[in-house]
Parts: sequence; C-alpha cells; structure tokens
Amino acid sequence: MAKQEERPGIPEAARAELETLVRRQLELIGENPEREGLARTPRRVAQALSFLTRGYEQDPRVVLNDAMFETDSDEMVIVKDIEFFSLCEHHLLPFFGKCHIGYLPAGRVIGLSKLARLVDVFARRLQVQETMTNQIARTIEELIGAPGVAVVSEAQHLCMMMRGVEKQNSYAITSTMLGRFREDARTRGEFLDLLRHRRSGV
Repeated sequence: MAKQEERPGIPEAARAELETLVRRQLELIGENPEREGLARTPRRVAQALSFLTRGYEQDPRVVLNDAMFETDSDEMVIVKDIEFFSLCEHHLLPFFGKCHIGYLPAGRVIGLSKLARLVDVFARRLQVQETMTNQIARTIEELIGAPGVAVVSEAQHLCMMMRGVEKQNSYAITSTMLGRFREDARTRGEFLDLLRHRRSGV
C-alpha cells in the first residue's frame, strides 16, 4: 500500500497538540486511549486529518499554472465523473461523490488531469458541497477567462446517512453555471445532455 501523503508544512508542535486533543476526545466518550487498539489512534487521526485537509496548503493557481495551453478551439470541454472525498464542515463527517466540469475555451484550455487536481484542492478542505462546487467553477472562470463554466457535483453525505434522518440512499446535487451556461439555455442544455450520455459499453 502506498504511503499516505501528509499535508506539507504542518508544524510538529501542532501535530503533537492535535494528538493530545484526540486522546482527550477518546477519554470524554468513555474510552481508554491506552488500550491496545487505541494506543496509536491519536497519531493516526492526526495524520489522516493532515491528509484530508491538505487543500489549505495548495494554491489552485500554482496547480494549474503549468497546465494551460493555447488553443484555437471554442468548443465545449467536459470532464465527467471526477471522484472526490471531503469533510463536512458542520459535523466533520465525510461526503463523497463525483464532480462534472464543463467550460468554453477562450484561447486557452486546461490539461485534463489538472481539472481533477483542482477538484481535490477544494475537496481537501472542510467544506459544504454548494461552496465547493462554486469555488471550482469560479477558479476556472478566473484563471483562463472562460466565457462559460459549468460544474455539477453529486454526493452522499454521511451526516445524513449515519445520524440525523439516517437516509441511506439520499444524495445531493449542486450546480454552478457561469457566463454562457447561465445565460444561454441551449449551451446549458447541451452540457446537461452530455452529462447523461454514457460511454459505449458502460
């Protein structure tokens, strides 16, 4: 198994303090943090949180800077089914799903794999799905001057599945439509139709 990447630059003192807080949480729920199964849990939780929130240390401009290319095309670009995992800022429980991105180039396009990286930059922060969807769209609009950007995210939220209403099959869909995707019903419709299209054999 590949070694889990840790959030870069986190001070060792902060890591140690986080471990202490996790140990205290275990005590408050009635557990013994010294027992065999929990002895290393505070360290593991600190490492996991460093990984799951590493987006705070990443600048989307830096992520995309070396992957923008000149183009004469103005045809719609779509990347579908970008998987993401994030933490709900209300309960610190995971939500996860897929993100779909479409944009209209205006002289520049973004390397396809970098769009997936951009999704991770914002997903790896404490989030609400609506905000994450909007952040992705507005970053693309700003960095390449796209005359139209559309982002749709669909996700399941463990804060709904494990607690509260406990609905196991519910999922949320959020969208942000900017520029021509908001103003032009035909452009928006083309994007949504293409999202419904499945690959041959799938």
